[in-house]
Amino acid sequence: MSKKNLIVLIPILMMGAAVVGVFFGHQAAKVGARGIGSFMSSPQTFMQGNNTKLSTIVELIEQQYVDHVDVDSITELVIPELLKHLDPHTIYIPARNLAQVNNELKSNFGGIGVQFTIREDTVNIVSVISGGPASKLGVLPGDKIIKVNGNDFVGKKISNEVVMDSLRGEFGSKVNVTLLRNKDEQINIDIIRGVIPMYSVDVSYMLNDSIGYIRIDRFAEKTYEEMMTGVAKLRSQGCKKLVVDLRGNSGGLLDVVIKMCNEFLPSNALIVYTEGAHQMREDTRANGLGTCQDLGVVVLIDEYSASASEIFAGAMQDNDRGIIIGRRSFGKGLVQTQMELFDQSALRLTIARYHTPSGRCIQRPYDEGTESYYEDTYKRYSSGELFNADSVKVDENQSFTTKGGRTVFGGGGIIPDIFVPRDTTMASNYLIALRSKNIIYNFSLDYADKHRNDNIGKMNNDQLIKFLKHANLMGEIEAYAAKKGIKRTKAVKPDEERYILTEARALIGRNLRDNDVFYPILNETDDVVEKALEIINKRVSVMDAHQ
Repeated sequence: MSKKNLIVLIPILMMGAAVVGVFFGHQAAKVGARGIGSFMSSPQTFMQGNNTKLSTIVELIEQQYVDHVDVDSITELVIPELLKHLDPHTIYIPARNLAQVNNELKSNFGGIGVQFTIREDTVNIVSVISGGPASKLGVLPGDKIIKVNGNDFVGKKISNEVVMDSLRGEFGSKVNVTLLRNKDEQINIDIIRGVIPMYSVDVSYMLNDSIGYIRIDRFAEKTYEEMMTGVAKLRSQGCKKLVVDLRGNSGGLLDVVIKMCNEFLPSNALIVYTEGAHQMREDTRANGLGTCQDLGVVVLIDEYSASASEIFAGAMQDNDRGIIIGRRSFGKGLVQTQMELFDQSALRLTIARYHTPSGRCIQRPYDEGTESYYEDTYKRYSSGELFNADSVKVDENQSFTTKGGRTVFGGGGIIPDIFVPRDTTMASNYLIALRSKNIIYNFSLDYADKHRNDNIGKMNNDQLIKFLKHANLMGEIEAYAAKKGIKRTKAVKPDEERYILTEARALIGRNLRDNDVFYPILNETDDVVEKALEIINKRVSVMDAHQ
């Protein structure tokens, strides 16, 4: 075992010793209390030597226990139990899951190049990546995958994980796929897996003549390069101010978000600092070479924006560089490092807390346990925080000052400069009923399949956006829902109809094209984007936004 791996294992083994010791001690106490007439050999003393208590106990079990024991299986069970007593983000990754976990932060993988959805126990291809292996062999949106490598690929056992495990693989490896097209045509093809890019920037486009919009899904290996490509495209179209949408972005790589912050901040501006019990404070500052320092910035966040998203929002807010709009972010301010162990498993260990430039630690409390920690979003919903700015709890004892002298608060998450409540339309009975059976999504998929090869399907992006924005589909959606057993009992309210139509139009656009159609339609009625446009048009500076 290498010295590095031993160092990683020691704290785990020491913690495990306590758990195992308590367990066996408890069992022994129960035996003694019951007065069972068992035979015991004379007590023996074992010298620990260079071993930890846990490794000694494991060795004794393995060598002397009455039955044969699968020690590896016990270890796999014990380690996660140990980590539950730390923080919610320190995790153990078994060897069998490590590749999949690592792929989440990579920007390419071996696959066939399709996006899919599972509908009625069948895998439906929604889009085909241009130039990918499937595209080159004529695979089309609307095709259904019914067999993989000769095995049936339909039924209740089919899940997203099963599909991805079957279609992804080593570059250059082969997978045999049987497709169903137009309900009766079966196509059997061998597809050689290739490099499939996984984009983390969903879209970049102009909201108007001078304001650009860029949506970032996560902070992965290529996110910085993707963002800079998107910004360059927007600048070529006249972008002077930028809306950076981080809603739903759960974070990612620390070094990537630091490079992104650097593009917006002046020389020597503090971006973030990290500090832990065994980690000295480390400041990260901008080098002054950023190319986006002249752009006005608005950052959109919500209750699902976490980690790296909060670093970006906090750096913009504390340096008075950008206006933060939306709702309080998730509140994850812990820094993890991933250390691979000798058996290709890994420990993702929290080693420090990160702090925004003003000194705020974004991490919210987790002393009530992991389950309570992850129920926080529900608690915000039930307390009214997602709907009313006055319900946002502020810890007056954790007040900090921005570069320009404004007061901001710590205690958990980034509190936006301008609050926008969650849309209550989504809670209407009719809309909840539609969602319970995926009516809007399935209608949109059927509509796209129906028109894929006619004039609608042949429109370019701009034409399709214009057409869909004015397409009155409400009657068709209601009829579709009625066939599925959902009949409206009263007239649909204007806000409900607006929401349903917008979602259906956007989904049809994505099914026929991609996110370049989806987001321009969806954002037309997005309250947070509307507020961003209002603020960025009215305000001259960030400081004005707080007056």
